[in-house]
Amino acid sequence: MAAMATRIPWWAWAWPLAGWLVIIMTVAAGGSGWLSALAGFTLVATVFAAVYHAEVIAHRIGEPYGTLVLAIAVTVIEVALIVSVMLGGPADKAALARDTVFASVMIACNGVVGLCLLAGGVRHHTQGFQIEGASAALAVLAALTTLTLILPNVTSTPGPLFSTSQLVFAGVISLVLYGGYVFVQTVSHRGYFLPVKRARKTTPHAPPSIPVALLSAALLLVSLIAVVGLAKTLTPTLEFAVARLDVPKAVVGVVLALLVLMPESVAALRAARANELQTSLNLALGSALASIGLTIPAVAAVSIALHTPLELGLGTKDEVLLALTVIVGIITLGTGRTTVLQGIVHLVIFAAFLFLAVVP
Repeated sequence: MAAMATRIPWWAWAWPLAGWLVIIMTVAAGGSGWLSALAGFTLVATVFAAVYHAEVIAHRIGEPYGTLVLAIAVTVIEVALIVSVMLGGPADKAALARDTVFASVMIACNGVVGLCLLAGGVRHHTQGFQIEGASAALAVLAALTTLTLILPNVTSTPGPLFSTSQLVFAGVISLVLYGGYVFVQTVSHRGYFLPVKRARKTTPHAPPSIPVALLSAALLLVSLIAVVGLAKTLTPTLEFAVARLDVPKAVVGVVLALLVLMPESVAALRAARANELQTSLNLALGSALASIGLTIPAVAAVSIALHTPLELGLGTKDEVLLALTVIVGIITLGTGRTTVLQGIVHLVIFAAFLFLAVVP
């Protein structure tokens, strides 16, 4: 174990352990201002550790499996965070899953994609990617968001709610759509999601050994759980700040999504700067799909089992932003080439989402 650890930077294992220590201190001593500040700092540092381990694993197993591992791991732990918060106060948290899932989609499809296109465009002017892979992801995303976040508003059930049978159906089709996407991405049409070959030759680096990859896999899990644990310890402070500032409760879901998606966002940005835009899109679109495809079935099962309310239907404002995101995404990713302009457009939509979340 000592020999294996020497091949990994000290901060890549020290920060996740520090995160766990802060979580234990918070549970033991209760919330306080300095502990919240320490938790916030440690969370950011742990995110960079998680990104490092994800890149080690991705280098070992190759694309698109590496990005898929990070997307699913982050989303599974995100689901655990949402469910735990829902159980803490089901009456007040009926819309938390919807707000967090919608925020994840907007962050991934506008914030992360826009930042990657802008950063990659500034550095490399024009970047290429596989149209077939992006089109497949957008098709599944459009179907998932419409069937789970818009359809509740137009069914016979009053309000932004599904009936029990409708909720079961929504959970099943979410799993079917996401499972189909993963099958296409990893088995039947894997080539659609591989990075575009560049004319510039690079010297390939030897992949990490199996022991190092296994150690990074374990530390990635430790890091991601620490990220979510730290985010949960910051939730009471966040809710207090939201109430004190008198802003909509949906802001809580936005901040939770921002915190949980930080590892994927950092990894996607680094890939774009390295002229690997396909990897960035795999991360961004894959995380948005995983957020819906895995979260909706999980929260639906909890809602049905515990008879807790679950609001999934978006408001009119959010429906307009979602429709704009899908339309612009289709245009942006319809040519196989991107520039800084597309990045600016997506970032403006993301800025509008953040502004209207605070000032609806």
